[in-house]
Amino acid sequence: MEDYINNEIVLSEKEARVLRLMADGKKSTEIAEQMSLSLPAIKWYRQRLKIKFNAATTAELIHKATEQKIL
Repeated sequence: MEDYINNEIVLSEKEARVLRLMADGKKSTEIAEQMSLSLPAIKWYRQRLKIKFNAATTAELIHKATEQKIL
């Protein structure tokens, strides 16, 4: 899957769901439980999202996703 189309960030369904749950203030353990995924998988998704949005922190990630109207 491509990460960008026409310079816009493209998220998989799981990435989008993890991002929404992060924005709701859920911890990685809560997200893992809710999505029936392992904690390492959630940590991987969180890191992947930070890379896609070029964000160093969760707060910056949420801010950039909101600015781009992804959230």
